[in-house]
Amino acid sequence: MIGVSTYLESKASWGVWELPAALLPVGYPRLVQGAGGIAAMLPPDDPSYADEVVARLDGVVIAGGPDVEPVRYGAEREERTGPPARERDAWELALIEAALRSGTPLLGICRGMQLLNVALGGTLVQHMEGHVESVGVFGTHEVKPVPGTLYESIVPAASAVPTYHHQAVDRLGRGLVVSAYAADGTPEAVELPSAGWVLGVQWHPEMGDDLRVMAALVGAARG
Repeated sequence: MIGVSTYLESKASWGVWELPAALLPVGYPRLVQGAGGIAAMLPPDDPSYADEVVARLDGVVIAGGPDVEPVRYGAEREERTGPPARERDAWELALIEAALRSGTPLLGICRGMQLLNVALGGTLVQHMEGHVESVGVFGTHEVKPVPGTLYESIVPAASAVPTYHHQAVDRLGRGLVVSAYAADGTPEAVELPSAGWVLGVQWHPEMGDDLRVMAALVGAARG
């Protein structure tokens, strides 16, 4: 059972309805299911419930989404940083901390990787160029694994990945190591060797057909 955090939108449309919604692009549950897991959605909730929620799961995925509010890492908001998603920030940081305390396998995807870094005291670059094809369009670029890392044991050679982000890891959080880079030197994966199975990837595996990272998470959850 793999819990996946969700978006929280003030307005979404389907059928005849236009209502507030907790939602998740279908690529996320399909990725979990394709790797042999069962996906459970984790919409924002009271952060005090995070330990109880994580105790019922075998693995946790922090999904992509809006920019992390800069106050979370002690910075002022820059002009091109998006509006805050405070309920998501609070809930997902609590989920990350609960997973780290309990040793539950944890995967952060894009925003999820950035939140993992922030949870451990790291900071973010608030705007960078070259990792977004165009607004609403995923691009592709190559990432290269760092030898000897967890990520390299999962994906041992350079590979092309679906990408859409304008922020990135700046100062690494406590204990994190970079386990993959883009050609321009941007950290594309980070991991926490001291805490079991903890990995963050800057790209969007749910937008591609490579199951290896999610299959490794599901395997760790089964173990």
